[in-house]
Amino acid sequence: MNRTHPQRRSMDASSMGSTVSMLSKDEKDLCGGCTRRCVCIIAVIVIILMIIAAAIVCAVVLALPARTPETRFCITSDNFTGFLCDDRITCLLPSSVCNSASDCGNGEDETTSLCSNLPANLPGYLIFRCGNPQFWIYSNLKCNGINNCGDCSDESQSLASCSSCPSNWWPCTPVLYQYCNCIPKSLCGNGVQDCVNWSDEYQCK
Repeated sequence: MNRTHPQRRSMDASSMGSTVSMLSKDEKDLCGGCTRRCVCIIAVIVIILMIIAAAIVCAVVLALPARTPETRFCITSDNFTGFLCDDRITCLLPSSVCNSASDCGNGEDETTSLCSNLPANLPGYLIFRCGNPQFWIYSNLKCNGINNCGDCSDESQSLASCSSCPSNWWPCTPVLYQYCNCIPKSLCGNGVQDCVNWSDEYQCK
């Protein structure tokens, strides 16, 4: 009986070792496979999260209104002082502001806060005060040869800093009230007295 017991014990130990060795190998394969799967899953989750985050950022950025420029002052292509839109690119002529037509992308040139009390709410560089302070015009309408103020103050050298008649205009004292210091050359030689001294018919060419 003593001889049989050691042999059985030896067999059991041998069998147990084989089983443990087998389990260890299976566990290693299982862990290795799981690790690869986990890495793949985590990578996919990270990519999805990054896509979602990028989409959220884009949505927030696009939803944000354009930042208001610190100043609306700008110079137009015609060398007039103008009104700068929120896009910081578009520069409107003064006469395009509060004209009941949205010329800026967000309509900032037609807001109630800007246009409800004219000209008080307009920036000073967009307007010109006539000789009679009760009247005003947009600053791009002065020195254009036309009597926009009604007293020719918008065409004067002293008040409006006008230097001379616009190109293609003839200097004279006009007969017509709508002109101040000159007339359009298109009126020259038309058989009608447009200048007090008739120079539009005898000298203007």
